[in-house]
Amino acid sequence: MDKDLFKDYVPEILVYDEAVDGSGEYKVRDEHLNTKENLLEKIRKAKAAAKGNRTVFRQNIRTENEGK
Repeated sequence: MDKDLFKDYVPEILVYDEAVDGSGEYKVRDEHLNTKENLLEKIRKAKAAAKGNRTVFRQNIRTENEGK
C-alpha cells in the first residue's frame, strides 16, 4: 500500500533564500556565540594573569586530639 502511495514521489532540494524565507536570525545566533566565546577566553586570560604563579600551601588542620 505505501509503495503505491509514494511511487511517483521525487524529493526536491530546498534552497534557503533569505528574501523569501525570512531574516538572517541564524547569523545573529552565530554572532552571539562568537562574542560569548571571545569573552570567555578574555575572562580566562584575565583570571590566569591575576593568579600569576602563586601557589597556595595549606597547613595541616589541627585537631584537639593532636599530640595525645
